[in-house]
Amino acid sequence: MKNIYSVLQGPCLTEKAALLQEVGGKVVFKVNPKANKIEVKKAVELMFDVKVKDVKTVSMRGKKKRVGKTVGFTSDWKKAYVTLSEGTINFADEL
Repeated sequence: MKNIYSVLQGPCLTEKAALLQEVGGKVVFKVNPKANKIEVKKAVELMFDVKVKDVKTVSMRGKKKRVGKTVGFTSDWKKAYVTLSEGTINFADEL
């Protein structure tokens, strides 16, 4: 991945992510499934002007969904747990 703006797809705003941000200093992002940890770290540091300590990634499988008789699956996606060493990211201010 060459472009840092194609690595991060957005924040993952869930209750678990909010708790991790308050207690552990971690931020959760939805990222491109082809992105690796090094690219995620560079993208977060450049876009939000913070220091990243650690990145952990998880590949999430799509869920089975049904509309009437038709059965399908949502797309697979990837999320990254980013531990910050310096600085904070507040998504309420960024929006």
